[in-house]
Amino acid sequence: INQKGIDPMSLEMLAKAGIIGLRRAKKRNMERLILCCGGYAVNAEEELVPEALGYAGKVYEHVLGEEKYTFVENPRHPKSCTILIKGQNDHTIAQVKDAVRDGLRAVTNVLGDSAVIPGAGAFEIACASHLRQNVKKTIQGRAKLGAEAFAEALLVVPKTLAENSGFDAQESNITLTDEYEKGNVVGLDVTTGEPCNPTMQGIYDNYIVKKQILHSAPIIASQLLLVDEVMRAGMNMRRG
Repeated sequence: INQKGIDPMSLEMLAKAGIIGLRRAKKRNMERLILCCGGYAVNAEEELVPEALGYAGKVYEHVLGEEKYTFVENPRHPKSCTILIKGQNDHTIAQVKDAVRDGLRAVTNVLGDSAVIPGAGAFEIACASHLRQNVKKTIQGRAKLGAEAFAEALLVVPKTLAENSGFDAQESNITLTDEYEKGNVVGLDVTTGEPCNPTMQGIYDNYIVKKQILHSAPIIASQLLLVDEVMRAGMNMRRG
């Protein structure tokens, strides 16, 4: 497999020897091929040694639609692969592709963090209750309004889960909060609308996603408030 061209005479000689010759391979495909089959790329025929060769149990050409593709299958120690997605139209393929990408990223985040957080809105319920019951008691003045607003904003997640599942958002949030205050880890069961233990049902969220939300939300809110202050100052200067 060559990233450059192969002249017709060389292709004919390879074919007579029972060797498949593929030309104009993309660089990213070459990199993935090395991860999949082993071996390494060489720049000259003098560098061809047995150690440079990879292994694949089956290599064949297959037509999908109007395009021809070369399939490399059954490697010994693969560290890379290709997921083939088929669908009725481009929209369906795009949806499946996004779902697969999101799933792979979620798994990557779990492996990188070595930790997960209970899902189904459990983290938001717990965080909102902590802000209201603990943080508000340690601050004075207008800061209490900020803590309350932050807690209310966090409850948007369980509210959205309830609304999308056809349940009353306010009633669901009150029920979840009451259950949490009893000392239980609770999330919303979207099938029944009742509180559930997300860890028992295998519902988890990525730690790094929640961390990024908590880090980004205050910064974005502060920037928006700063823009309002700048615009207000500009209007006052014009009046002056």
